[in-house]
Amino acid sequence: MKNTKCIVDKNYVIDKIDNRIYGSFIEHLGRAVYTGIYEPGHPAADEYGFRKDVIELVKELNVPIVRYPGGNFVSGYNWTDGIGPKAERPRRLELAWYSIETNEMGIDEFADWSKKANTEIMAAVNLGTGTPQEAGNMVEYCNHPSGTYWSDLRRKYGHNDPYNIKVWCLGNEMDGPWQICHLSADDYGKKALEAAKIMKWVDPTIELVACGSSNSKMPTYPEWDRVVLEHLYDKVDYISMHRYYYEGENGGTTEDFLASFVDMDRFIHTIASVIDYVKAKNRSSKTLKISFDEWNVWYQNKRTRYPWEIAPPILEDNYSLLDALVVGGLMCTLVNSADKVKMACLAQLVNVIAPIFTEKGGRSIRQTIFYPFKQVSNYARGVALKPIITTPKFETALYGDAPTVQMSVTFDEENDSVCVFALNCDRNEDMQLSLDLRSFGNIKIVEHVVLDGEDLYATNTFDNPENIKPRNMELPKDDNNTYDICLPKTSWNMIRFSTR
Repeated sequence: MKNTKCIVDKNYVIDKIDNRIYGSFIEHLGRAVYTGIYEPGHPAADEYGFRKDVIELVKELNVPIVRYPGGNFVSGYNWTDGIGPKAERPRRLELAWYSIETNEMGIDEFADWSKKANTEIMAAVNLGTGTPQEAGNMVEYCNHPSGTYWSDLRRKYGHNDPYNIKVWCLGNEMDGPWQICHLSADDYGKKALEAAKIMKWVDPTIELVACGSSNSKMPTYPEWDRVVLEHLYDKVDYISMHRYYYEGENGGTTEDFLASFVDMDRFIHTIASVIDYVKAKNRSSKTLKISFDEWNVWYQNKRTRYPWEIAPPILEDNYSLLDALVVGGLMCTLVNSADKVKMACLAQLVNVIAPIFTEKGGRSIRQTIFYPFKQVSNYARGVALKPIITTPKFETALYGDAPTVQMSVTFDEENDSVCVFALNCDRNEDMQLSLDLRSFGNIKIVEHVVLDGEDLYATNTFDNPENIKPRNMELPKDDNNTYDICLPKTSWNMIRFSTR
């Protein structure tokens, strides 16, 4: 058995964790909305047509914020198509995902759904085919109390109280040639600046997210981010990052896939450096933060075009144990970047590359990636600590030597809780973790939960929904607040302690 040593000191604080890093994403894409969160006539549908079984699973994940309505979808979307009497709403050709959009679900319905799911909204405006004025109108419709055209229209359509949506994305992936009305960095910066001015004039309390690089492989990365921030630095609060991973990407091995957290960490540090550069160039006292508002495992080679259907079953990845382990490692990176990343969105939430999967008219299940996300979202609260780790390295083709054990540690003083999350990337051997927690004084181990299995490609299905799920490990003995803990080979681990 190999050995990893970790010392955790409660004074080595990275930063307070913004709980919005445990956000997610619902786009009008495939079955995310229709037969995902919204399915009138389903046995579990409420009076609004929302699937109550899905809402309960979303609550289980404890998602604090959900990005809506896109995604690529938003760059061709007229938000006014989704308000008013449903019978009068237009059906459109949806060009981003080659679908028919019925517009049965719009911002009013999503605001109702978000309340039932106990989550806030991160709204996105159309800066593709849309205009800055239309973006301002949407803010007015959603957030202004009453007495104006747009706010009174919201009241006419049955919502007297404003939604008070506080986070707004200035478009989506405008660096991408696949985007409807793709723009250069300079043109996007100019357009987004005018939208930001109008939107903040309408509601000065909102926070704005500028489009950063849609992934770290873009030829314009990170120059795009620099140019955009030079236009927008004083008007926005965040710059976005998007990144997806899959086994075999760029010819990589399973070891490369397990080490995806290394790439995510480098991506975050690069964008943080661009922020620092523009801050210095602008002589600004403000430090922007990062919104990592799209991330997940996504097997992008499986994309299929359907011929103009309503809610076609696209991008419905069936996640394996291996995928869940990678998601756990990526979540550790987000926690360890608590000083830089203040919002993040697992993309997406239901059916489309998602932790929750549904049958039309039928059942819903937890995919394997549901479990690491749920554990971190529910228990990694308070502050992120910087663990001092000594662990063996393993070789990867894409990222060089990577740490065999990826970890994050959090301390929630309010709830007297310390949580350790650990991914053991070794595919052949268990790892003994020697964990030193003496700085916390009196501390007691509560549970050690592990996600592992002999078949890394095992999945959960509707007929076998609990094929892959966490199991409890035997608790180690306390030796003066130090613990020797077994991390099984190729496993995701959550170890919780009480300081009470």
